[in-house]
Amino acid sequence: MSETASEPRLSATILLLRDAGEMQVLMVKRHHRIDFASGALVFPGGKANDEDASPEWSGLSDCEHSAEPLSVRIAAIRECYEESGILLARSIAARGAGRPLVGVDVAERLDPFRSAVDRGEQSFLDLVRDHELVLATDTLVHFGHWVTPTLMPKRFDTHFFIAATPDAQIARQDGRETTLATWLSPGEALRQESSGEATIIFPTRMNLKRLALVSDTKAAMSRFADAPVPRVLPEMTEDEDGNPCLRIPEVEGYGQTLEPLENVKDVAGPGHRG
Repeated sequence: MSETASEPRLSATILLLRDAGEMQVLMVKRHHRIDFASGALVFPGGKANDEDASPEWSGLSDCEHSAEPLSVRIAAIRECYEESGILLARSIAARGAGRPLVGVDVAERLDPFRSAVDRGEQSFLDLVRDHELVLATDTLVHFGHWVTPTLMPKRFDTHFFIAATPDAQIARQDGRETTLATWLSPGEALRQESSGEATIIFPTRMNLKRLALVSDTKAAMSRFADAPVPRVLPEMTEDEDGNPCLRIPEVEGYGQTLEPLENVKDVAGPGHRG
């Protein structure tokens, strides 16, 4: 192992929320052939690419000032589209923060392009521009920020966002990286992980626990809109009995600062592509 830690790659993921009797979050199951977090339930997300940082996005997104760069919000929306088919966008003729998002008709029209965008054969920026859309970057609430431990060869600097799911849009797995798209309450997802019915990696589990502080989408968007988002970089340490574990800073909702290493299924990142 190198003495110098690799530089973490900027990444993003979205916790898409909806209310169906109870608040639910969209989770996708990683394909068993993926080398990282194979078979795990994760939130749609992945690494930012060069196009996400294009200055042209400033004219193709409804922006609000935020501490994190616009590129990470672009990446979050692009990855969400690629992995779930949900598109957080508005018609350019009806742009403006807070205005209605596109519906199922637009999402279905752009669905055939998902695979090409994912493989880098189709420019997401051109796709948005050609269909006279703007990305609704203002709809994302910054929710979490996790950085892969320095001991890992592949590292990610990942921003978690929450967003309300547009009415009538339907989530579908991509069939390549994800094999299932399912809506679960945070409590049910945590129950499945605890019982062994589902594999959920450490950062995903912690953010599910934080999301469980609220009971509906409106409350989530309101409560976390101005909440602090600490940077979480797990560090190797030992508990009082000398057992190896990871230490994280105290964050509201996580409910812990130490995690036994034996419970950590994968510390390489928060559930995006390696």
